[in-house]
Amino acid sequence: MAVTTWPQGEGITAKALYRAVWRWHFYAGLLVLPFLAWLALTGAAFVYHKPLDRLVHHHLLVVTPSSTPQASPQRIAEAALAAQPGQVFRYTTPVTADASAEVGVVTARGERRVVYVDPGDARVLGSLPDRGTFGWTMRRLHSLDLLGTWANALIEISAGWAILLVLTGVYLWWPRGRKGGVVTVRGKPAQRLFWRDLHAVTGIAAGGALLFLALTGMPWSWFWGAQVNALANGHDYGYPAGVRVQVPMSQQRLAHSTVPAWSLQQAQLPQSTPPDAMADMPNMEHAGHGGMAMGASAPQAGAIGLDAALKQFDLRGLAPGYSVSLPQGARGVYTASVYPDDLHRQRVVHLDQYSGQVLLDMDYADYGPLAKALEWSINVHMGQEFGWLNQLLLVLACACIVLLCVSAAVMWWKRRPSGSLGVPPLPAQPRALKVVVGLLVIGGVLFPLVGLSLLLMLAVDLGWVMRRQRRAVST
Repeated sequence: MAVTTWPQGEGITAKALYRAVWRWHFYAGLLVLPFLAWLALTGAAFVYHKPLDRLVHHHLLVVTPSSTPQASPQRIAEAALAAQPGQVFRYTTPVTADASAEVGVVTARGERRVVYVDPGDARVLGSLPDRGTFGWTMRRLHSLDLLGTWANALIEISAGWAILLVLTGVYLWWPRGRKGGVVTVRGKPAQRLFWRDLHAVTGIAAGGALLFLALTGMPWSWFWGAQVNALANGHDYGYPAGVRVQVPMSQQRLAHSTVPAWSLQQAQLPQSTPPDAMADMPNMEHAGHGGMAMGASAPQAGAIGLDAALKQFDLRGLAPGYSVSLPQGARGVYTASVYPDDLHRQRVVHLDQYSGQVLLDMDYADYGPLAKALEWSINVHMGQEFGWLNQLLLVLACACIVLLCVSAAVMWWKRRPSGSLGVPPLPAQPRALKVVVGLLVIGGVLFPLVGLSLLLMLAVDLGWVMRRQRRAVST
């Protein structure tokens, strides 16, 4: 985070180690600072996505509360289909009295759209592509989703190097007898000293938050996130299989029909038990999918229907704003899911589409300690756990991260020799580099994609940068 003037009397070994740490702190910043700035900016916008959504999409999301009984869910769904023909795959209840109902529709072309309907009189307000709100756009920008699925690898690499940035930065910041640049900023903006101290002080103030955000962002990553998901799901210490209830499980994933919490994206759905006459039909498990996109199906004969399903969910006390995914095929289920700010009100409930029997009812209390820790950390990461204070602290942390990136760039620019990348000088003792690289390898083992990028940077350092620096010293 900062370059220091070494105090007199300090041993050469400590100085060499400092230079080696500084060198790899520089490389870490070179790799991920642009990504960190992007993640901080988009993350700060996403923290307030709910009020911003209501502002940006006010004509779709906000209605005048009705004093008369609301229209039935089935009537609301039919109004949505009249405006946007297709098949309903999801119905979302209003989260507040002045909020619209949302009906997800798959068109004949396979396009997913969300139709917004006034629940008071079933008046259609308009539609957007599924996940087409401002909040979802910010979420996709934050996750680099617009770059494709491989972008999750970039998230993992950025988060891993951010962790190394914080750890090496703390070592560089350590006072070692200094007073300036520890908790105070010296110099003026025109001087490199000012930016060095600003970088160091900001880094030590926000380092813990950056470390937390990097670690809690890892579950969304490609390789590491998949391993954590596999470790957490299907175990009593995480998310128990069937929540200790033995029910027939389909191969359909919860993420196929709704937007679950990250940790439940691979959770399997139970199966409905069709009437005896339907059970004898050939290929009946695929019924209802003919010509329609995955996530929508025609209602099955004998199904209880949307109104009865929502009545059951309401009786079970699900938090307002829950989404109901309609059954897919003859063995599909009605699935209600809700992930409010209050972790203890998280809920996933599955109903048999014919009998209305509850096949599975999962909430936060059913999770094991690992799952509870993951959910809590993700909730804090998204600014939902401690209300406005959580949001404020996250925005301040994001602002500090941007300031760290800017101050690092300015500090590098002021220090960089003309025509050179400005890599910090080699330590006098080469073994100091080996010690630092050895410690970095530990991080590379914990985060394999980071380890691959470390090997790449090590090859560049050994094969190109070191040779140029040694050649420059000898001439």
